[in-house]
Amino acid sequence: MQRNDDEERLIESAEQDDEEILGGEGSFVPAFRPHGQDYDMADERCLLERPEDEVVLVSNEPTSGKLYTYVVFYLLGIGTLTPWNFFVTAEDYWKYKFRNTTLNDTDPDEELTPLQKSFTCDLALTATIAGTTFLLLNAIYGNRISLRVKMLGTLWCILVLFGVTTGFVEVNTDAWQEQFFLITLIIVVLLNSAAATISGALYGIAGLFPSEFMTAVVSGQALGGILTALAFILVLAFDTGPNTTAFIFFIVGGVLILLCIVCYVILVQKPFFKYYLDGGDKYKVISAIPSHSRSEETEGVPLEPIMRKVMTKIYLHAVCIALLYTTTLSVYPAVTVLMQSEHSDSHTTWTDVYYMPVVNYLFFNCGDYFGRLLAGWLERPSNEQTSLLLTVVRVAFIPFFLCSNTNEHNFMPTLVEHDYSFIAMMIVFALSNGYLTNILLIMAPRSVKQHEKELASSIMAAALSVGMAVGSLLSLCFVQML
Repeated sequence: MQRNDDEERLIESAEQDDEEILGGEGSFVPAFRPHGQDYDMADERCLLERPEDEVVLVSNEPTSGKLYTYVVFYLLGIGTLTPWNFFVTAEDYWKYKFRNTTLNDTDPDEELTPLQKSFTCDLALTATIAGTTFLLLNAIYGNRISLRVKMLGTLWCILVLFGVTTGFVEVNTDAWQEQFFLITLIIVVLLNSAAATISGALYGIAGLFPSEFMTAVVSGQALGGILTALAFILVLAFDTGPNTTAFIFFIVGGVLILLCIVCYVILVQKPFFKYYLDGGDKYKVISAIPSHSRSEETEGVPLEPIMRKVMTKIYLHAVCIALLYTTTLSVYPAVTVLMQSEHSDSHTTWTDVYYMPVVNYLFFNCGDYFGRLLAGWLERPSNEQTSLLLTVVRVAFIPFFLCSNTNEHNFMPTLVEHDYSFIAMMIVFALSNGYLTNILLIMAPRSVKQHEKELASSIMAAALSVGMAVGSLLSLCFVQML
């Protein structure tokens, strides 16, 4: 009888110890325990008795707010690029602002003023330098700035800048064109710095979520390009004045940013967003030696990302996306916009007015958009070596675009003469750009641990911007090569 009482006390003591280790307050159960199924407590006991510490994934994903989060990510993707696209698309407005004011009417064939000649180049240069610089700074120092500042602060900054730009539409700047030119470039620098900051932060956040949310962001950006192209074509169709066109573009861009602000403020309250923002399915360290004390060691310790380690894991992804956008920006749109229809001598409305906006902007943005959607559905290839091979093969498009039909040829021959050949080439070029962009941005966060995902996505955004900057510089050379 005494022996039975001793055995019962030992069993009760062991059960209390197990409860403290595995089920007590402040401890946690490994995530690989089957949900909704019976499990053997001995499996967990074996885990804790292993000679080395275990890093396990803890998953408790809420469902509330998942659809809303997806929609807002899509909207934020549109909002990061569309306002700037509207800013650039109002080309006639900027030409009007910097026109020769000594002439009463604006003749489209008149010689451009010095400010008109330099504006496009200065605009591209300042935008590229500011955007690339702040994407790199975000990748390196972004973790020192709160997400609220990076998201809401930059959105409000963009909204204010668009308000100022819209106000200038109704201001007569003819008497001080040089000063207005300088003010505009300052606005461009601030606008692209803010846009780059929010873009890097958005990529970083999306990297914490499942892959379909990264697809939502990049697809939203491509959809913004489609909306801009459609707006440009409508402007051509209705033949509105430059001031009216710019006013509409800037107002729409401002309203879009305001909508992003309102939706993001609501988003941060959603349980689904909060869960993944806090790390989502977190990796925790379980001590190999069970401790009976309810200390922080049994709860696990948070893991911090290290730049060097993350770079060693995703450097090939970063190289791929930099090369991808170097290839794209080297010919699009600087070279492709100079191409002409094979029937350009007929001087029809299609060849003179709509051919280039439709083929160069609408077709490209549609191809880019559907390429990103397709990548989110297939998610293949799944390794960076194959992606690198496809990216390198894609460089072969460059000589074909340089040898397409145009009157600008001085050195290059014309090899792509027919419209259908150029259009098919443009669509494949756009599809491959969108597809590989999404694949690389999905693969990079998957190549690192959970606590490294945000940094990995920010690095990819910076690499993308570097590729755009290098491609833009190459495009200047390629235009001269024509």
